[in-house]
Amino acid sequence: MRLKGAQILCEGLLREGVEVIFGFPGGTVLPLYDTLPQYPKLRHILVRHEQGAAHAADGYARATGKVGVCLATSGPGATNLVTGIAGAHLDSSPMVAITGQVARAFIGKDAFQEVDITGITLPITKHNYLVTKASDIARVVKEAFYLASTGRPGPVLIDIPRDVFVEEAEFSYPENIDLPGYKPTLMGHPAQIKKAARLINGASRPIIVAGRGVTISDANTELKELAEKAQIPVVTTLLGIGSFPEDHVLSFGMLGMHGMAYANLAIGAADVLIALGMRFDDRATARVSDFAPRARVVHIDIDPAEIGKNVSVEVPIVGDVKTVLGALNKEIAVGSRLDWIRHVEQWRHEHPCVLIRESEKLLPQYVVRSIYEATRGNAVIVTGVGQNQMWAAQHFWYTKPRGFISSGGLGAMGFELPAALGAQIGCPRETVWCIAGDGGFQMTMQELATIVQENSPVKIAIMNNGFLGMVRQWQELFYKRNYVGTPLWGPDYVKIADAYGIPAVRVTQKDVVRSAIKQAMASDGPFLIDFSVEPEENVYPMVPPGASLAEYMEAPQECVAPVDSVTLPASNL
Repeated sequence: MRLKGAQILCEGLLREGVEVIFGFPGGTVLPLYDTLPQYPKLRHILVRHEQGAAHAADGYARATGKVGVCLATSGPGATNLVTGIAGAHLDSSPMVAITGQVARAFIGKDAFQEVDITGITLPITKHNYLVTKASDIARVVKEAFYLASTGRPGPVLIDIPRDVFVEEAEFSYPENIDLPGYKPTLMGHPAQIKKAARLINGASRPIIVAGRGVTISDANTELKELAEKAQIPVVTTLLGIGSFPEDHVLSFGMLGMHGMAYANLAIGAADVLIALGMRFDDRATARVSDFAPRARVVHIDIDPAEIGKNVSVEVPIVGDVKTVLGALNKEIAVGSRLDWIRHVEQWRHEHPCVLIRESEKLLPQYVVRSIYEATRGNAVIVTGVGQNQMWAAQHFWYTKPRGFISSGGLGAMGFELPAALGAQIGCPRETVWCIAGDGGFQMTMQELATIVQENSPVKIAIMNNGFLGMVRQWQELFYKRNYVGTPLWGPDYVKIADAYGIPAVRVTQKDVVRSAIKQAMASDGPFLIDFSVEPEENVYPMVPPGASLAEYMEAPQECVAPVDSVTLPASNL
């Protein structure tokens, strides 16, 4: 069967189970757009900016575990994808980005809208392709989806010249993959697993640090089995949130720069640290030379490049977290570490980081907690970056994987709205809340049009403090309140929403927060709430730059609530 290159691409996408493409057309991809109506099972969602396409594909991937797909034309269309591709790369999100390229005869001649997108994205993709023959498209698609979704997931880019889309070739979709240089290790080395088990069994103060790799490998059940069997406290990285239910008695929240003080203290006191699917980035470790100073480290990760990169490891285990934990749990002795757990619990009582003080002012923490109470935790939360991100991580309890979606490694402002759209498209029966800062929201708010066009019922909470909040916080604490470039004027977001046909309300008083959230929840379409929150509220705890995890800053005394003033999840009382 002879088909045009565009048809071969569509046939391949269908065979890889693709249902949704987030894209924006242009000259070099017009042959593909001309072909799309022949394939009605491929739903194309027209974003308003290519960055939105990449973030939406990323949000779709994180919410579903499937490969997200985005599409752009050559030149500026392709370069506009770069931020989203980089975010997916740093956060191990499976994505295939398809770009058009100028016709083969014009490559290298500075043609209109020509850029070397494969060269540009080489450092931020797992692999990329420039396809020069239509007969190669089927093989490349098969390989791209395999690479994106296996091992440590990540983005793969396929760049296709315009004339290759119209060139005809014999179509035959490959059944097998032949990539001799790519063989991810799934099974951990048995000797290393036994060594890790001996270390854990002999530990008196072990701690588990769960990263995003736990969720990626669907190892949540195995993690829970390990924690309960050996009676080990669990803390998570930012992107590990949800990998272990936060209402569990062994859950002690997030570690790191804005992590819980008691989590950081537990890291400092631990004698064995079991790191699962995480990369020991600086936001988690703080000053790395003082990270877990008493602990012997077991590190399980599918990417061998991450083991020993930042933190010295005594027992390295390369493999899929789910597979390795399945084997490890068989070697783990039933433990009883009640004294250690009580010790960490006492730190939680002494450092009540998740408590919200009584205030007549509208505090952003109170907004997040109110969304938690309204949803009973049964929602997907997609955040921006900065203060809103940290409050969403701290004050909403996540009990299931894939319930917290955020740009971690890249920290891309503007991620939240298009990623929330992607998550809602991927999980149409879920309640999806986009928690945004007024700074990040303005970067991609044009995607409101996409949300309306797709009738996607995303709920949007803008934490409007009139500042680039996290940068302002640093200026306050470390630059003598020299607020340069951080006071932020913004439009009337309620009017903006109205212009897009989205119902919206502005909330300035604490006593109407819950009713506004209920109103949003009752809406069967998108809804926006502009929360005018306290302008100079800070995120605490905070580990200052260059400090160790033990050198955290807590909220000033007047900002701390009495221990009994806020109800915590039942199993954590």
